[in-house]
Order: sequence, then structure tokens, then C-alpha cells
Amino acid sequence: MEFFGREEYLDKLDALWRKRTSSLVVVSGRRRIGKSTLVEEFARRSGCMFIEIAGLPPEKKMTNARQLENFCERLAHATGLPEPKADCWAKAFDALASAVRSRERTIVFLDEISWKKSRLILVVAGSVSAWIHANIQHGKGFVGRLSLDITLPELPARDCLAFWGRKLARTATREILDVLSVTGGVPKYLAEMDASLSADENVRRLCFDPDGYLYGDFNRIFDDVFDMTVAAKKRIVTALADGPASVAELAERFGSDPNGHLSADLKELAEAGFVAASAGLNPQTGKPAREVRYRLKDNYTRFYLKYVLPKRTAIEAGVFRYLSLDRLPGWDAIMGLQFENLVLNNFPLLAREIGLVGKNVESVAPYFRRGGKTGAGVQIDMLVQLPRSVYVVEIKRKARIGDSVVEEVRQKVERLALPKSKSVKTVLVYDGELDPSVEENDFFDYLIPAEKLLVR
Repeated sequence: MEFFGREEYLDKLDALWRKRTSSLVVVSGRRRIGKSTLVEEFARRSGCMFIEIAGLPPEKKMTNARQLENFCERLAHATGLPEPKADCWAKAFDALASAVRSRERTIVFLDEISWKKSRLILVVAGSVSAWIHANIQHGKGFVGRLSLDITLPELPARDCLAFWGRKLARTATREILDVLSVTGGVPKYLAEMDASLSADENVRRLCFDPDGYLYGDFNRIFDDVFDMTVAAKKRIVTALADGPASVAELAERFGSDPNGHLSADLKELAEAGFVAASAGLNPQTGKPAREVRYRLKDNYTRFYLKYVLPKRTAIEAGVFRYLSLDRLPGWDAIMGLQFENLVLNNFPLLAREIGLVGKNVESVAPYFRRGGKTGAGVQIDMLVQLPRSVYVVEIKRKARIGDSVVEEVRQKVERLALPKSKSVKTVLVYDGELDPSVEENDFFDYLIPAEKLLVR
């Protein structure tokens, strides 16, 4: 797979060569996000010895002996040395340590090794972030040894454009955004896209074909990453696909204890990159919000649960083979929500457009307040808070966006009931044709067409 972006992480890794001691690096993140590709690209650019040893997937019939055999086979393949014989892990790692020459730059991509090799970088990568945190980052055997801890996020939307190659100049913004709204910035998913096809055809081919890569990947990634707790994790993300919720709301829905496994499961989902905790600050008080709400941040997972999973029977019957997706009931609504999620995940790109780079941004999160005795409820797509001001961000994707959006956001601002000491800026991020009356009204401080988020 071609490599795009990630320059800041490559720079951080490269800086480790300037040390006089060995380095331990942890790379975590959701499946398909490009952890292995990042390390392989770093090794390629470094021109060093590279030993990559990946364990076999956990299966019921998998034995320790088979894992040891696999370790020795991969070590021999990576080094060109005779395959070592090891009947225990101590001997296996002794063989690995012997293969690393002290004065030669070496990257070992796996697990613990002797720390007496001065030109060694050991990289541990995995999608099970909770296990990595417990056993590596906070493990007693690694105290004081961790040189770099990388949680690899999705590619920023701008970096994703490279996957269209030379066809980018001939591809409409809406086509690009529709693909990104389904794949997010997951490199593997973008690599499966065919830039010669329309967005409609790419999504149909990948998601609505029984043989499509994204049709079956939900179960693959969840079953591999979460193993014994997969059912609980799937239940949570399925609930969050309908909208953000607090722990208490999820517990009530499931009939479970909010202080039990639910909080731990949400934490693991957040660490794995599927869920985001949207707490933020209370805009009236400036203090942390009492209620933390969780949203399903992963665009692919959300799209699969909302629009692919409910149609599995029809998909497997071949109904979608020649069907135009944009004619499906609710298609515009679901893509509007996917676009909203894409913008939320790319706030740094929006920050540049509204002059917030380098500013003291205290909180960025969707905002929700229930109605009650104190006033009407309010829901804001994105609320950006600074010490003396707030930015109310509305995100819209429609064929035509009329002036009703002005009144809609005006009411939201009024319902916020902010103290007079705080100023309010209004932002509209949109994909579609903007009615001239919206600009003429002069209500919004910033009108940001989606293509601006894609321009370098």
C-alpha cells in the first residue's frame, strides 16, 4: 500500500536515532489505521536492519508451541539466519537478542528484548489498546523505558486526497466527501477505493456487495480486537449509532449497572479509536460538564451499523448490485450525519479556517442540554470554547441550504444563555449549494464550504 501523510510521527520516530541508548516505542490505534505501515515506512526510510515478528491470531486450537514455532520461523526469515530452536519464550528472545548487533541500527517490531543494544528501537504495536496500556505503558517491567507512545489517529481529510492520485483534479468535492464520510481517514479503506469510479459505485462495491471489503470488516475487526468481550462492545456501538449517550442512559437501555463493566467497556472502545468521550465544559460556568456523553466517532462503524447491517438480507440477495444508492430512502439524512462526524473528527482543519490556530482552545465537543424547568433544551453540532468566547458550529450537508439555517442557529445561541462576559461567534460548515440569502443575512461570522477543509 502506498504511504501518505504521517510525517510528524515519522519525525518523532527518527529523532530516537539521536539517542545513545535503546528505545521502546508503543504504537496503538484501531485496526486498519496503518500502525504496521507506519513502522515499515520508518524502517524503509532509515535503511536499517528491520526484524518484524507478528504473532499468530488467537484461536481456540492455538498452542504455545505453535506460537514459538511461528516466532522462530519469522526471526529466521527476517534475519537470514538459521531458524533457532526454542522450547520456551526465554530461549526465543535470547535468539532474537543475539540477532541484533550492538553497533548497527536495528528496528525490532514486536516485544521485549535485551536493553544493552545501544542502536536498537523496539516497537510494540497493537489494536488492543487496553492490553497495551495495562501490560506495557503501566507494566512494572517497562517503568522508565518507554521512549515514545503513539496513538495513531485517522489521517486528516487533506492527507486522504492523495489516494485519488492524478484523478483528484477531475473529482468533485461532493464525491470525495461522500467516500470520506463512509471510510473516515482509515488508510486501508481508502486503499480499497477505486478512484476511477464514482463515490456511489465505490460505496456500493465496498459496502453493499457480499464480497465487498467493508461489508464484512466490522465483524473481523471487533472479533479480533476485543475477543471475549466482543458482544458487549458491539452492543454499545450499536446503541451509539443512534446518537450520543451517557453511561447512565446506556445502562438504563441495557438494564445494567452503570458502575459495572459498562464504563470499562466504553473506555476500551475509546482507547481503540471507535468512541469519543464528549464532555467539554459547561458554557454557562466554564467548569467541566457534569455528564460525559459518548459518541461513535468511527465513520465506517457508524455507517455499517446504520445502513449496511439492517440491509444484510437484501444485500446477500443481490438487490444492491445495480441500485443507485442516492435514491434509497433516508440516504441524504444518513450521509448528512456521516459528514457531520467527519467534520467533528477534523477540527484542526476547521481551526485554521476560523482563526483558532495557536489560540487557547479549552474545549471542543458536541453540546447537549436537556430541556427542563430552567429552560428549553439545546443541541449544538460543535461547541468550541475559549476563555472569553464560544464558537457555535453548525454542520450541514444538503443539495441546497436555505436561510432557515439562520433562524435555527439563532435559536440555539439564545438557548445557550451565555453570561455577558462571553462573546459568541457563529460558524456554518456546509456541503451543498448555499442560498445567497444566507450570506446576505450576515448572521454567520464564518461560512466555510467543505472544500476549504480539503485545500492544503
